[in-house]
Amino acid sequence: MKLDFGHLGYCTNIHAGECWADHFAALQQAIPALKQRLSPDAPFGIGLRVSNIASEELEQPENLIAFQHWLADNDCYVFTMNGFPFGGFHHTVVKDQVHTPDWTTEARVEYTKRLFRILSVLLPVDELGNGIQGGVSTSPLSYRHWFEWEQPAARDYIFSQTTQNVLEVVAELVRLRKQTDRLMHLDLEPEPDGVIETADEFITWFTDYLLPMGIEQLSEQFNLTDEEAEATICEHVRLCYDVCHFAVGYERPADVLAKLKEYGLRVGKVQVSAALKAEFPDDVEGRESVRQAFERFNEPTYLHQVVARTKSGELLRFPDLPDALAAFNDEHVEWRAHFHVPIFVSDYGVLKSTQDDIRDVLQLQADRAFTNQFEAETYTWDVLPEGLKVDLVDSIERELKWIQQFS
Repeated sequence: MKLDFGHLGYCTNIHAGECWADHFAALQQAIPALKQRLSPDAPFGIGLRVSNIASEELEQPENLIAFQHWLADNDCYVFTMNGFPFGGFHHTVVKDQVHTPDWTTEARVEYTKRLFRILSVLLPVDELGNGIQGGVSTSPLSYRHWFEWEQPAARDYIFSQTTQNVLEVVAELVRLRKQTDRLMHLDLEPEPDGVIETADEFITWFTDYLLPMGIEQLSEQFNLTDEEAEATICEHVRLCYDVCHFAVGYERPADVLAKLKEYGLRVGKVQVSAALKAEFPDDVEGRESVRQAFERFNEPTYLHQVVARTKSGELLRFPDLPDALAAFNDEHVEWRAHFHVPIFVSDYGVLKSTQDDIRDVLQLQADRAFTNQFEAETYTWDVLPEGLKVDLVDSIERELKWIQQFS
């Protein structure tokens, strides 16, 4: 949907299924009803997620043409894709394997290139006949606990190898733009315990690795000046601002955007999502009540990293909720947990959501637009505590209606 602040859709990683037939069946079941409820008189936007297997199938001309016809017949369009989960994302233990294969591998490169080829065909034109820009979000290079992260040589190796593979995709984007006149960008998504976790880490990677390596390579590949190569990199590689992820790390939206602006870096899209948070009271009974409330959200499918704020202001990071529950002590004054809870709910009893961060992001967008792509990304409906599970289509509708009120 095209709203005052940009294009809005929901990320279809919410639906199970790993082959294209399953993906397409889920879209056919959910989207017509959602469009009728949310955007009956205007095109309905989709944030498409397809697995690696499904992407291979969708790229086949007969499938891609059939999908284009279906989009046109239903007055829908794809403006962004989620290329983070490569394989199974539902009804299996995902945990850290959501990063597999990571950006050290050619498999990740080929999958991402394929998504961009598909997106270059699916991207519509606007009412003025101009092509809409599109992005593919992706993992923050890898998962840091797979490596000896405290060793500078290990970090340098990982950053160098992953950056080289990212630049292979950038070169593909330059070629696709020449062939199709479509501007597309790769949107790296920092998340807890990713190789890139914070805004500062994104900026450091961009300035210390991506720019120096990329300027040298793109200048030679495409006969660009250093200034043109730098501008090309900044155009084709951007940040995916997942509101949940930055909130878990206690990073304020205004601070993140100010840092990016200082370095001339861009946001490709916003994933509208909320995390869990709670402050611990001083009394023993109250603290235990909060701890038990977090424990209700402990489930075996996804990683639920926790960042604890201590009395001294230090941030302690735990790889998963069970680790935080085991380490809980009197020094912890607040927890924030990576659990994508429904964005339209702000209060979970003694727990709260980071919904205010979404409000801040949307207000900052209204004050000075920094992207035009917004994607609701609550994918945990199947693993929510029983009292929070409701019909999936109804839930998506409530998510998008909650965002629409800010337009």
